[in-house]
Amino acid sequence: MDEEEIRASIEAGLPGSEVYVEGDGRHFQAVVISDRFEGTSRIQQHRAVYEALGSSFDTESLHALSVRTYTPEKWAASRG
Repeated sequence: MDEEEIRASIEAGLPGSEVYVEGDGRHFQAVVISDRFEGTSRIQQHRAVYEALGSSFDTESLHALSVRTYTPEKWAASRG
């Protein structure tokens, strides 16, 4: 998978989310901003992102993904 495929998969699984992905072809970092994360634990947020990616890890088309999740409010606060 490439950055665009990862971004598109997450956005499809979490409609209305804002997603930024960077990587080197095998190892990626994603920032995901979604209203859906409001009132959920960090682990629930990460599970939602991994669920959006489906079987990508099982097929090894995606080897490693670091995820940072935010609600829109927390994202705005983190940006200063």
